[in-house]
Amino acid sequence: MKRNKNYSLLSVALLLFISSCMVGPKFQQVEMQTPESYRFQNTEATEADTINWQILFNDPVLANLIDSALTNNLDRLMAVSSINEARAYLGMAKADMYPQFSYSASFAYGNTQAPALSAMSSLTATTNLNWEIDFWGKYRRATEAAKADLLASEYGLQALELSLVSQVAITYHTLLDYKNRLEISRQTFESRKESHRIIRERFEKGIVPEIDLNQAQIQEATAAAAIPVYERSIAFTENALSVLIGQNPAPIITETALEDLQLPNIVPAGLPSELLERRPDILQAEQMLKAQNARIGVAQAMRFPSISLTGLLGIASADLADFNSDDAFIGSAGADLFGPIFQFGKNKRRVEAQREVTEQMKYNYEKAVLSAFRETEDALIYISTLSEELKYTKQQLEASKNAAKLSRQRYDGGVTSYLEVLDAERALFNIELYYSELLQKSLEANINLYKSLGGGW
Repeated sequence: MKRNKNYSLLSVALLLFISSCMVGPKFQQVEMQTPESYRFQNTEATEADTINWQILFNDPVLANLIDSALTNNLDRLMAVSSINEARAYLGMAKADMYPQFSYSASFAYGNTQAPALSAMSSLTATTNLNWEIDFWGKYRRATEAAKADLLASEYGLQALELSLVSQVAITYHTLLDYKNRLEISRQTFESRKESHRIIRERFEKGIVPEIDLNQAQIQEATAAAAIPVYERSIAFTENALSVLIGQNPAPIITETALEDLQLPNIVPAGLPSELLERRPDILQAEQMLKAQNARIGVAQAMRFPSISLTGLLGIASADLADFNSDDAFIGSAGADLFGPIFQFGKNKRRVEAQREVTEQMKYNYEKAVLSAFRETEDALIYISTLSEELKYTKQQLEASKNAAKLSRQRYDGGVTSYLEVLDAERALFNIELYYSELLQKSLEANINLYKSLGGGW
């Protein structure tokens, strides 16, 4: 009894030793230096509250478009399929750690010239066992890599969804901008068309020179030429938005004007160190590094011998009549040891190659972190400077409207030439178009910050 107990303790100790013996480096997180705050942060650097896109993009039409994109976008569906693929590979990697069972069977029947053995038959059926002991941790490292690949694919899906939400929102606001500029062009065209009519009547009566008529014609044609430009831009943007939401190109019905959209007053960016935990692309890069680090262990384990347990259990009979007899049962058990002897440094080079790929993944992670800091800083300064530009451009717009009105009055009163009217109306048209573009850029800047911060603040 004591002897059996000793055998049990020895078996447990052996299993613990085997399970703890894993070659290859353990994964260590990359230490990154993060600034205490962002350079252009306009609030105190504290933990940022998460805000979802439904609150940030308070527009029913945009909300429906984003919902459709998150359901039907083909890139997202491909990413979901990639996760299922990674999960299947994880299951395959886990299965390699357990015994492998197989079966085989054969049956033969034939005739012979011997009188006593005019016919003979044989049957063999066996169940086979093969179990490679994971002594060096090759399969455990492979499973570790597969788990990290699965997590990386899941973080990749989150990064894609974040990018998709942002892209749909930016494309939608671009569409509103083009529609707004189209409306400005149409209104300007109608106004200049009327001015052209009045100038023509004055010219025919000999009140104004022909140059005034020509200038009025130019102004009308300029506004008319802008209309098809924005009609084309609207169609292209609608087509792009339709593909994003997984549909054939079609018109997009909008209900909100660009000027009615509200921009956030305060943008709390939070702590830079939060990016390492919030941004899915950084988390994805970290898991890719972890998976590759585990593959070093797989490569190292291939340099050492492998131990396999084998077994066979079945029946074999030279005559079907003896199929049920005790003598028909067969069985065997054994162990195999095999490993490389000399392969001209191939296995060593395999380990070196995996180490270099791991180093590349480390640089890829560091690059992802630096890119995240840069994108956040760019978005913050973009928001800050655009708000100032938008404020002064709005003042310029109001002044241009008044200047165009006064110039028209002065011209009608015979105080000034038509050239002054042309300059004032040309400036007003350009500033109206530019102000619409600035509104769209301001919305885009906030969306880019939302994306840079990992999906909110």
